[in-house]
Parts: sequence; structure tokens; C-alpha cells
Amino acid sequence: MISLFRRLDAGEAVFDFIGKRKRWYWVSAVLLLLSITSFIVRGFNFGIEFDGGTQFQFRATTAQPADVQSVAEQAGADVQNTPQIVGAGGNRSILVKAGELSAPEQTKVKNALQSRFGEQVTVQAVSSSWGSDITKAAIRGLVFFLIAVCIFIAVRFEWKMAVGAIAALFHDLLLTAGIYSIIGFEVSPSTIVGLLTILGFSLYDTVVVFDKVDENARGILGGSRITYSGAANLAVNQTLMRSINTSLIALLPVGGLLFVGAGLLGVGTIKDLALVLFVGLAAGAYSSIFLATPIVCELKEREPKYKALAKRVAQRRAAEARGEVPTATRRQKATTRTAPAAATATATATKSRRGRTAVADEDEDLLDTEEAPAVESGDFVDEPTEAPPAPAPAGRGAGSSTPRPGARPQKRPAQKRGGGGRPSAKKRR
Repeated sequence: MISLFRRLDAGEAVFDFIGKRKRWYWVSAVLLLLSITSFIVRGFNFGIEFDGGTQFQFRATTAQPADVQSVAEQAGADVQNTPQIVGAGGNRSILVKAGELSAPEQTKVKNALQSRFGEQVTVQAVSSSWGSDITKAAIRGLVFFLIAVCIFIAVRFEWKMAVGAIAALFHDLLLTAGIYSIIGFEVSPSTIVGLLTILGFSLYDTVVVFDKVDENARGILGGSRITYSGAANLAVNQTLMRSINTSLIALLPVGGLLFVGAGLLGVGTIKDLALVLFVGLAAGAYSSIFLATPIVCELKEREPKYKALAKRVAQRRAAEARGEVPTATRRQKATTRTAPAAATATATATKSRRGRTAVADEDEDLLDTEEAPAVESGDFVDEPTEAPPAPAPAGRGAGSSTPRPGARPQKRPAQKRGGGGRPSAKKRR
């Protein structure tokens, strides 16, 4: 596991995201199908800001939602959904949503709840037209945002990448809305704010991956080593650790808001925003890796120039498999084998040259110190000697008396005249 994270941190191509893109397409299709089914079957729990009506809320530590609904309906309120429990412990309160009521009807329901449960009741009335205006404004802002995204990515990169980014954004929107529908959380204005926030985060992560894809794919058409999908897959792996780190850093505080603030502490005012942020951030990280970049590869590899590149790469890999073209691994091994051999040969040649030089110097010293026979015979020595005459140098005849040029002459004993015995040497003073 540690080696895996080290390879990911080094930006190596560990996972084949692009080659297995059909698997991710199926996963996304199943998730979107579940979301759309929930839209049709369950629908959404819209807040009072969108549906309009009257909302009653009061603190109740022991009251049950069924009892509260019965009292409100007896007072003339048209309760639309089961009353919700907000908060916990001493902050526990009950929220009742009803249809539009006139001022006297609101007062009647309020008094009935206060007399029954003995707590102060707050009333909030919202017109349905106000909720309609909020919905239209949200849709208008979403359309403008998507248009701006398309223009930016098409100018910065190309229109195919804009298509991939928009597809990822719609995926994130539908998936987040599906989770909201399945769980049944209330859709409020804070939910719309959260949706726009996660769209920005998803786009940010996608643009980072696209920038790396564009960098890796630059100049690959002139070679035959890697396809566009290979360059894109390398880019996704190179930015994977960055995407994981940024997503975790963003999800940790949002998860604290959702599970601690809304779940344990019961702060109901932040749970709508926390849920949409948590789901949207996770979906945005998923779509930028598993959806946006594979869609771009699908579109790019339909171009003739990238088809030709893929064909050349396939031919080269087939030739490498047959051994006709050395692969990178083989070239590396050959270099590894050749380098020591070359170093050994160089060392041997150097040693040979040094050996020849040393032998020549030794021979020259020997030639300088060897004793050659003398040519002069008029000198005698006084002291007798038992040492025989010095032998002739190697390589010369025994009787040779010719000295080597530059050699030092040697005095040798001379024989006495008239005698055949052993010569007696005397040194003349």
C-alpha cells in the first residue's frame, strides 16, 4: 500500500482509468437511473420558500409529531407533511408546515398549539409566488453559469473538452438531486446555494485534469509511442493524488457540519447545505476522473489524425512484441550490459598501456646499470681478488669486447707477461 501511494505521488500510470472507461459509464448510468426513478416515485420535499404556505415552530421536549399534527388540523390547518423534529435535548423543537392561511386562521392555529403544549409558537407565512420567483432565479443563474463554463473551456482548451466538462456537471447535478430525493431532505434556498458551490468545485477539479491532459498530448502526433488515451490516462494518474487530497480536505469540514452539527447536535438549519455540499464534492471528484476525461478521449480519438496515431502505436507495439524494434526495457538492459563492458575494456587498455610503459622503463634502467667489458689493459690493481671476471651481458657474445654506447668502462685485471699462471692484480697508487 505504501509503495502504491509512493507511485501515485510520483505521478506514475498506476491505474488504467481510460482503458476501462466503459465500466465507469455503467456505474454512472446506474446511479443516474436510480436518481431519475426517485424523482418520479418520491419527488422532492420542497421547503415553504418554494411551495408557499404557513409554517409553525415551537420548542417541545416531549411532544410527538402525531399529536402536534392532530391539534393543528383540528384548529383548521391543512398540514401537508408530517411535522419534523428539529434539534435534540433542550433545543428540540417541532416544525409544522401547512397551506396558505389567512391572518385569523394563523392566529387560531397558533393559539391552539400554545394552549395544548404550553410553548411560544412562531409563525412564518410565505407566498407561493415568492417560491416561484426563487425557482426561476435559480434556473436562470444555472443556465448562465453553464454558458460561461462552455465559453471558457472552449477558448482555453477546445470544444470537446467543454462537452466533457458540461456532461460531468450535469452528472453531478442529477446525482446530488437524486440523493436529496432518496433521503427526503427539505429543498431550501440554501440547497440552491450549495448546488452552485459544488458546480464550481467540480469545474475546478476538471480544469486541472484537462490542463495536464493538454500538456501530455502536446506533440504526440509526430511520434508513435503513445496514443491520446495513453497521454490522458497518464495525466489522470499524475493529478490523482492532488484530487484525492483536495477532496478529502474539503469533505472533512463538510462532514463535520453534516454528521456532528445536524446529526448529533440537531442543528437543522445547516443540514440542507451540508448534505448538498457533501454529496456534490464527492460526485465532483468522481466525475472529473472517471467521466469528464474519458468522454474527451472518446471524442478526440474519432478524429482521423488520432486514429492514424493509434494505428502507428499499435504497429510499433506489435513490432516490439516480435523483437523487431527494441522496447524501452530492452534498450535500458542493453545499455546496462554495455556500460560495464565498455568500462572494463577501457580499464584494460589503460592498464595495458601502463604495463608497457613500466616494462620499457625497467628495461631502460637495466640497460643503464649493466656492466660491459673494458677495452683498456694497462691498469693493474694491488689487492688480489678471487672474483671471476664479470660475465658478458645478456644478448651479447661471450667474447665480445665492444662496449655499449654510453656505458661506463670497467677496469679488468690484466695477465702478467711471461707467465701462464693465474694473474695477480695490484692497484697502482
